Amino acid sequence: MHGGQQLRLFNAHHDEYGFQPIVVLDGQGRFVTAVLRPAKRPGGKEIKASLRRLLRAIRANWSKTEIVLRADSHYCCPEVLDFCRSEGLDYILGVAPTTPLRKRKHVVALEISTKARYEASPKDGKARRYKEFYNGAASWSRVERIIARVEAGADGHDTRFVVTNLKQRNARRLYENDYCRLGQAENHIKSWKTHWRQTAPPARGLRQTSCACSCTPAPTGSCGACASRCRNVRCGVWRSSTRCACA
Repeated sequence: MHGGQQLRLFNAHHDEYGFQPIVVLDGQGRFVTAVLRPAKRPGGKEIKASLRRLLRAIRANWSKTEIVLRADSHYCCPEVLDFCRSEGLDYILGVAPTTPLRKRKHVVALEISTKARYEASPKDGKARRYKEFYNGAASWSRVERIIARVEAGADGHDTRFVVTNLKQRNARRLYENDYCRLGQAENHIKSWKTHWRQTAPPARGLRQTSCACSCTPAPTGSCGACASRCRNVRCGVWRSSTRCACA
């Protein structure tokens, strides 16, 4: 972003000023909502507040819908895990590959065996193996089911972790079929950013979100003009606003 817009922040990873919005899509890649926020990693309390508001809006219309939360490691924090458990949400979240996780004996053994399998038959391409176990960070309120994915190839080995409360027993399917669908969501976010009709950041003092429809992102809620164009869900789940970026 350019200029002195409200909420802008410098992000050292990207070496730029900008925003880092929270964007939510459903399992089919359809846009649900977005929250404009500074370019920094969201904390557990902020994520929990956003999830609570989103869950309230969804269950106001579909009270019996089963919900699975899929997100990267930014969202794997004690507040989110406890919130999902208390609200009856299923989840599969990325876990940062910390030293304690990487140094566990069975993870180290899996990395060695996967590397050996690749070296024995490099023409077959990368070797990938899985291991599941129960563990918990010191900040977590309880131990969780963790799946380790180890991939070995010409560039060495790569180890990733996810945490989940899903009941399926096959670790490979959970990782490849459930968690890796997050990659497609990231493609949708890229399309949303580069191709969809966007508006300028909202006026000072207004927080920008989007209703779950084909409307343009609008400040906290949707005005009557936005609601009249909504074809997918009722904009009434959002609070009304006196100003709207899509008007």
